[in-house]
Amino acid sequence: MLTSLKNPLIKKIRKLHYRKHRKRQNCFLLEGTNVVEAACEFKFPLETVCYTPQWQQNHPDLSNQCESLAQRVELVSEELLSAIATTVNPDGIIAVAPSNWQRSRSLDNLQLGLILEQLQDPGNMGTIIRTAVATGVEGIWASDHSVEWDHPKVLRASAGAWFRVPMAVETDLPSRVQQFSGQVVATVPTATKTYWEVDFRQPSLILLGNEGAGLSTQLAHLADERVKIPLEDGVESLNVAIAASLILYEAKRQRLGFSIS
Repeated sequence: MLTSLKNPLIKKIRKLHYRKHRKRQNCFLLEGTNVVEAACEFKFPLETVCYTPQWQQNHPDLSNQCESLAQRVELVSEELLSAIATTVNPDGIIAVAPSNWQRSRSLDNLQLGLILEQLQDPGNMGTIIRTAVATGVEGIWASDHSVEWDHPKVLRASAGAWFRVPMAVETDLPSRVQQFSGQVVATVPTATKTYWEVDFRQPSLILLGNEGAGLSTQLAHLADERVKIPLEDGVESLNVAIAASLILYEAKRQRLGFSIS
């Protein structure tokens, strides 16, 4: 069992807390039982898995799956697990995975997709991914200046949904949007149409912008429909993850054929 912070593997894992080292090592962290369980379910490649003896005792089946998928498995002490985790109270397991994870899909025959421009908050990104999976989104594209898909907080906030939807970084979002043959819907606070007035039963690509600045003018001008979420006087905006949830669930409601009585 590993117990020393000076162990080369432990030093390597701790560096993955930082973006520059994730890029340098071409790896990222999966933290917590739910995230690792989802990775195993989808046969996601794992380089290294570290867990405590107590965790192994409590999760014998999942530990066996980790051993069959991972290149390396190590028992670590509770203290060492806490030292390599990014969370305050880790639940006993951390894995390292390679960063060649992108699962982009074509826009052809896409029924519902999501474009994210310069999102910065990992909690927002993870929540949007979780909501996207719950509402049937078939692909998500984010600008290359957004928070990384594989940021530890993004993975945790997605609650395992991270593995269930194709996602990719896009260096040229306007070109990607122009390739879509269906309806493009942009969220713009100055729009006159509300989001529930749009027909989401047709193929739709929804555009969401930065937490503070919103969508760029360039992307907003590419939309066929510009919509807003009505707010009470004195309220400037909603959190982008909440805005995404409202619009995506409206799309799901329409596609299921439910009406508002």
